[in-house]
Amino acid sequence: MPDTNTNKKFIVITSIFEPTEAVIAFARMNDYSLIVVGDKKTPSGWHCANVDYLSVEKQNELNFHIGPLLPFNHYGRKMLGYLQAMKQGADVIIDTDDDNIPKDNWVFPPLTGSFDAIKENAGFVNIYELYTEQHIWPRGLPLNLIRKARSVANQLITADCNIGIWQGLADEDPDVDAIYRLTSDTPCFFDEREPVVLKKNSLTPFNTQNTLVRKELFPLLYLPAYVTFRFTDILKGLVAQPIMWLYGYELGFTKATVVQKRNPHDYFKDFVSEIPMYENIERVIDITTGAISADLDIKANLFNTYEALLAKGIVVKEELTLLTAWLKDVE
Repeated sequence: MPDTNTNKKFIVITSIFEPTEAVIAFARMNDYSLIVVGDKKTPSGWHCANVDYLSVEKQNELNFHIGPLLPFNHYGRKMLGYLQAMKQGADVIIDTDDDNIPKDNWVFPPLTGSFDAIKENAGFVNIYELYTEQHIWPRGLPLNLIRKARSVANQLITADCNIGIWQGLADEDPDVDAIYRLTSDTPCFFDEREPVVLKKNSLTPFNTQNTLVRKELFPLLYLPAYVTFRFTDILKGLVAQPIMWLYGYELGFTKATVVQKRNPHDYFKDFVSEIPMYENIERVIDITTGAISADLDIKANLFNTYEALLAKGIVVKEELTLLTAWLKDVE
């Protein structure tokens, strides 16, 4: 049956709960199509108006190559939602979670334009410094930088930018690591300020909680399924940034447009899950940069990167099998 969906902006969420306040709010947005991906823990009979709900049974009917390979009860099943959006002709895919409640100003800036920008070759930066005076850092920032004196504002220029991925911030309970939560856990409400774009060789971790990805970069939506849960989306973002730069795309951050009412977490378990992330953050950038080439397309560079990560023991061979299936499905 031909696709009759003329809306090409898709939101993708995974959920193991009954429809949350966030899911209901996103479902009411007429300019977007919402896909919710379920799992074995999702309540049976899950339903929400204006949602394309992918139950486990429906996932099995989609016949994507990755379907039989994806572990259950895992965030990586979100990739089935990405693929469903691509199949329906998505121009952009917006990643978010069922505990991120959109504000009235929920919108992403244009993909091109003149913006405040962190100049090239700044290395890892704490992007949160530009949005609050509070001592806070994004999950995945190298730990040797969390006590570094504030310096990001000194790196700012105004520049024409070509954004491949927008990351929106989240108020109240933003994306931070277990060290922050175990030692402070102070809520944060970010300042209202204009967007900031990171130029080539300037990078910061980003996640899948309030994130827009343009069509040209859809292969980079791949979520590694065989690393720890708290490493999954950070690894995805670390790999994506050097590959984006090859094709002239940049990562941008915009003000908090959601409020996160975070689902329950065990902070110590989160800490244990984050240890491999912190052991490998800077290595991942070096390995990715050494594995990619502007002579190749995005899919080939993504595969070569994970092949190099496998050789260095950061991922396991099952990851390459899943990635190969993903690339077939994207094609």
